[in-house]
Amino acid sequence: MRAARSALIEALAAAIVTIVVVTVGLYAFSLVQWPSFNGSHVTRAITTVGQVASFVVIGVSVWLTRKSHSSGWVAKTLSWVGLSSFVTVTLGMPLAATKLYLFGVSVDQEFRTEYLTRLTDSSALRDMTYADLPPYYPAGWFWIGGRVANLLGLDGWEAFKPYAIGSLAVACVVALVLWSHLVRKDLAVLAATAVTALALAYASPESYGAVVAVFVPPVLILAWGGLARPGRGGWAAVVGVGLFLGFAACFYTLYFGFAAFTVTLMALTVATMTYSRTRSWPSLLTPLYKLITIAAIAGLIALVVWAPYLKASLTGTTAESGTALHYLPDSGASLPFPMLQASLLGALCMIGAIWIIVRLRDSRRAQALGIGVVASYLWALLSMAVTAVGTTLLGFRLEPILLLMLGAAGVFGFVEGARALYLVSSESSRVRTATVVVGVVGALAFAQDIPHVLQNEIDVAYTDTDGDGVRADQRPPSAVSYYADVDTALQTAIPRRRDDTVVLTADTTFLAYYPYLGFQGLTSHYANPLAQFDARAAAIEDWSTSDNSAQLIDKLETTPWRAPDAFLFRRGADGYTLRLAEDVYPNDPNVRRYTVSFPESLFDDPRFTVQNVGPFVLITRT
Repeated sequence: MRAARSALIEALAAAIVTIVVVTVGLYAFSLVQWPSFNGSHVTRAITTVGQVASFVVIGVSVWLTRKSHSSGWVAKTLSWVGLSSFVTVTLGMPLAATKLYLFGVSVDQEFRTEYLTRLTDSSALRDMTYADLPPYYPAGWFWIGGRVANLLGLDGWEAFKPYAIGSLAVACVVALVLWSHLVRKDLAVLAATAVTALALAYASPESYGAVVAVFVPPVLILAWGGLARPGRGGWAAVVGVGLFLGFAACFYTLYFGFAAFTVTLMALTVATMTYSRTRSWPSLLTPLYKLITIAAIAGLIALVVWAPYLKASLTGTTAESGTALHYLPDSGASLPFPMLQASLLGALCMIGAIWIIVRLRDSRRAQALGIGVVASYLWALLSMAVTAVGTTLLGFRLEPILLLMLGAAGVFGFVEGARALYLVSSESSRVRTATVVVGVVGALAFAQDIPHVLQNEIDVAYTDTDGDGVRADQRPPSAVSYYADVDTALQTAIPRRRDDTVVLTADTTFLAYYPYLGFQGLTSHYANPLAQFDARAAAIEDWSTSDNSAQLIDKLETTPWRAPDAFLFRRGADGYTLRLAEDVYPNDPNVRRYTVSFPESLFDDPRFTVQNVGPFVLITRT
């Protein structure tokens, strides 16, 4: 418990240092008029310089840790500064000339921005789109971000980028603190740096998931140590794992499910090993009690965000099955083997895989990470197997977790391999120097390639139109530039709080920039199962077939959900149009777009007000 208390104090100090570094870094980047990343190599060059500087600071911290025990807090602080600077420059510099985060407000990032906008507008746990519904997607990351944006006086969409970068930096540095209490201090810095670099390259677009992912490798080591320790030992680790799983459930359901699955697999492994050694059934109770304790702690914390939804689904409208798991791309139909890639990533993962196999008998770290790797492949196989019953477990989305586990193992393998070479060479200083140089060059080569790995995500951040109606690449903006005029017209026609006005529109990015309620979501995959997505879609089609205005208004008044106060259409050849979506899984793509047209005559009534706003037709009910 003394170690746990020390770790908490360090984690708090590390978080404060990281927030300062990120704030200063992003503010400094904003002072310069940088060229667009997709149209110039200037910001890429500055990013590389910043990464090298960050690695120098990290290297100094490792050197101090190894050379002097009296410089403990200095070395720790330098490691926190170096790692947080690395995150800040790697993501912040390429995005310095845009207000948008990776992927802009396109595809999945649209509903994430909408969620942050909703929880910036109000601290109440509410669905991102629909009126009078509790949230289905875990609100943890978005709620914290909403409070930060509200405190700073920023709109949700504008706060997304700095909050995503800042929260990821804090998570990486706090994970470093956890690593330092599990392994040797210098080794902890190296492992945390490798995990951070891999997370930036392969998990950062889903920032709310990445903040969970970076903790998975050290938490699995913590869990294995707590579960495998005999007798009364390991309970502090058990509590720590329970806390992590609880917070993971509040942030990202899939990663929580995988971590819980892996911890359960660990407990079963410990029970099997214990019984084979003692042949005593009572000996199985200790790992069982520990697992129950982990589940109880995690469950209580998870209820903070899940209780409203569970209550509504059990006592109110029955939830539909939902289609969130209806996605099977090509990568989800085969097992990932990153260790076989001819790249730096492949080499690191291969070293990690070999190290796990070689050290499996005598290293708890290798055992923990090995069980995690096996669990990821089991999850992938289960995900492919359940396609036979019409769903998936989104196994392909666990590939970043697999990379982080193999990457951490790769660092341990590289360090131990370098140590073995050093001893075999009769402790030759040349061999030691050569291995250090190889490690540093490899790390720098991988780090400077991260913007290339994220090239598409960065490009979209520059080509999407932001909430100010500006494209960061200085090219003509899209129809989003008219959203401010639409908002003004809506506020004039319906002068009340935005979050008390329901808008039916297919241009759902409008809801990502302004906290109006929506009648229908982007797709069924992101829709709340309590919202009855398919039934709403059918109702919209039925409204479009009304014979006259009176019949349309009658249908709106009798709808089982809160009816739209406004319609935001596009103008088409057949009238006013909405481009909607339906789930067509198991096809890939899993979404089919279709158009619903409303005859203009349906709104030729004094109870409707029709306005043209750029390419949009805004209709409000009077």
